[in-house]
Amino acid sequence: MTNRLVQLTQIGQTGRSEDIDTLMQLLAQKDDLLTTKLVDNALNQVDTLQGCLRIQHYLFNGELIQRNFAALYFKRRGRTDLLVEAVAQGKIDEIQAFLV
Repeated sequence: MTNRLVQLTQIGQTGRSEDIDTLMQLLAQKDDLLTTKLVDNALNQVDTLQGCLRIQHYLFNGELIQRNFAALYFKRRGRTDLLVEAVAQGKIDEIQAFLV
């Protein structure tokens, strides 16, 4: 697990679009608890505009699990504007968007 944690953390830290795609594909392919926790940690490392924009893409266009993790990313950053828009479009529900 440690190697996987380090690897996914490094992927998140790059913040490149293709690396966000890699993380989101892991969620879509393998939604076991360990994978979701590791991907969640990796997404929390994303701090680039390119990465943020790619996560925003998944908030509005991803599969349900991808949209949920994208919503969590923006919720942690206080980006309620994006969450309000996603709820309005039916991409996520209000509970996912606003409950702690």
